[in-house]
Amino acid sequence: MVDGDQGTVHLRPDEGVLKAVKDKIAMQRQAADRYFKLREKPAKAKCGSVIKLLMNAGLMADLPSLKGSGAEGVGLFRTELQFLTQSQMPRRAELVAQYTRVMDAANGLKVTFRTLDIGSDKVLPYMAPQDEPNPAMGWRAIRVGLDKPGILRMQLQALLRATSGRELSVMFPFVAQFDEFCAAKTELDRAIIRETKLGHKLPSDIQVGAMLETPSLAFAPDQFFKAVDFLSIGGNDLKQFFFAADRENERVRKRYDTLNSSFLNFLEQIVRRARSSNTALSFCGEDAGRPIEAICFAALGIETLSMRPASIAPVKHLIRRVDLKVLKSVIDKSRNDGHESVRNSVTGWLKTNS
Repeated sequence: MVDGDQGTVHLRPDEGVLKAVKDKIAMQRQAADRYFKLREKPAKAKCGSVIKLLMNAGLMADLPSLKGSGAEGVGLFRTELQFLTQSQMPRRAELVAQYTRVMDAANGLKVTFRTLDIGSDKVLPYMAPQDEPNPAMGWRAIRVGLDKPGILRMQLQALLRATSGRELSVMFPFVAQFDEFCAAKTELDRAIIRETKLGHKLPSDIQVGAMLETPSLAFAPDQFFKAVDFLSIGGNDLKQFFFAADRENERVRKRYDTLNSSFLNFLEQIVRRARSSNTALSFCGEDAGRPIEAICFAALGIETLSMRPASIAPVKHLIRRVDLKVLKSVIDKSRNDGHESVRNSVTGWLKTNS
């Protein structure tokens, strides 16, 4: 028997295990019915705070989930999959067609495209692999884009054409310092000038942001926070670099809790900096789709969360049952008391307050 939720396989399960699994399936069906009724309702906490819940996607096959999940848009559309699934570099016209289909499928809801994030564990079959001792911290994402500007330019041109007359929201991945964002933004500005000269209609509005996946970016100059239209915290990478713990290494991956007080202090600092410059901020990644983590992020002031479609309903369900202001006081007390993680304090509070 395979348990896909837990990632476990039971060989010759006994009656006790079978009964437990049947009970679990029945409970999940009841929860699914309850979640279905929440689709059209806002993620509004008891204190009145409204959290925007977005979905992550990377394929056209993901887009039908947009309406059914209750997502308010696509917070992250991974553009590298079209590059990874072909034996040669896709042409600009192919990219335009793909991005146009994505925008059409979104049916007016906002889509944020992340430019090509290759390298590390994602190697293009038609590019020479890089022999790097630590690929997660090597030549990847925006570093590749800036060193191979032809690829970045082609992608930006395709995005401009696909969103003609509509809003374009684009973000650059793995930005580690201000000048990298400036260089990428310059490529976009050049693409805009080129498209204008060619007589192509531009998007009605262009929002340009960056993924905050490296701790260094949290300490960037104030000018950076003012230059970006929005920031998306890339939780998966940010956490592994914050704790210096490889997320692919089972020995250390689970050692550090996302609700570790130090990590929450760090996130709260990012929230303060974003607020001081009036910069929109979101959290994107696996942890955004975990209900307890999600309400803690919301309590810290992160008002937009982006996750896989199946996580939206459970997260919304819990947000609607809690007072985020009270939860913030629980988190603060746990940190002030010197607890390594606030998880036990939060789960204990939830037992009597949700």
